[in-house]
Amino acid sequence: MMRPVWIILLLVLVAPIAMIAGLLLGPVDVPVGAVIDALRHGMGTGQGTGSDTATIIILQLRLPRVLAAFLVGAGLSVVGVAMQALVRNPLAEPYILGISGGAAAGASLFYMGLLPTVVLASLNLSTAAFAGALGTILLVYSVARTSEGLSVARLLLAGVAMASLMGAVSAFVTFASPDANRLRAVLFWLMGSFSGSSLSDLPLASIVTVGSAAVLWVLSRSLDALLLGEEPAHGLGVPVERVKHLLIVIASLVTGSLVAISGAIGFVGLIVPHMVRSFVGVNHRYVIPASFLAGGSFLILADILSQIVLPGQQIPVGIVTSIAGVPFFLLLLRRSGHRFKNLS
Repeated sequence: MMRPVWIILLLVLVAPIAMIAGLLLGPVDVPVGAVIDALRHGMGTGQGTGSDTATIIILQLRLPRVLAAFLVGAGLSVVGVAMQALVRNPLAEPYILGISGGAAAGASLFYMGLLPTVVLASLNLSTAAFAGALGTILLVYSVARTSEGLSVARLLLAGVAMASLMGAVSAFVTFASPDANRLRAVLFWLMGSFSGSSLSDLPLASIVTVGSAAVLWVLSRSLDALLLGEEPAHGLGVPVERVKHLLIVIASLVTGSLVAISGAIGFVGLIVPHMVRSFVGVNHRYVIPASFLAGGSFLILADILSQIVLPGQQIPVGIVTSIAGVPFFLLLLRRSGHRFKNLS
């Protein structure tokens, strides 16, 4: 096995390559020279008015899309790592607490105009999705909290229940909608899409994703200890309850923020952490940065495929992550000797 540091350095090289590919490839391929000219114009060092087609495509469409895909993939991956450590279960993922279901329900209610007029006037699609996610996790947290601390079992059960409830709300809203065009738009968004990404979405997503990844990296030793169980972790001096609460806050903040700008993109937070562990082991000091880089690169490449696989139209990127990611994941499990020994 390669040293984990070398794997991370390799991923540091892969990430910008994936970003460049995202700028070059799409429904219309843009030459390398045109991409360079557009980026120079965007930085104020190039010439021209910026009104030519290639510059508009790169700066207004593809650059926000590529950056959003990288941030969402990176954020979902590191949250997947945190959730798997929190519940000590290899099947855990960012959406296990019902956050994505709440975001989807909020977005569906807003987009179909089924919220009170006063509420509709003060929200947009992203804020409605975030509000739904926030309301869901607050309810899940209130159910899981006990006098003895935060119950992981209750957390999982409440998350599954709320995910089912919010899924039913979304299904009812879409079923009851008389507007076929709005219905199609909502379904497209629910399966994940970066088609509406803009640069205004990126500052908050960047702060939340990078900041949360940094905090999780600082907590690497605590996450390693949690894999052994709560009692052994407590014996090693880890403030278990404080760490559990912090992990839930991070998962909620990151997942709610990212789902609000991209929709619910499945499997990234499940597949990428396991793929990374197969190469770097279970030490979170390496797993977190490697998952951050691998998740971002993976989702950029999946988004490229979503734009070019069907000529003349785009498909939701969540479909691509499932079709392309799951077979690779199963092959990796079959061929790898990694058995997630520290997870139960």
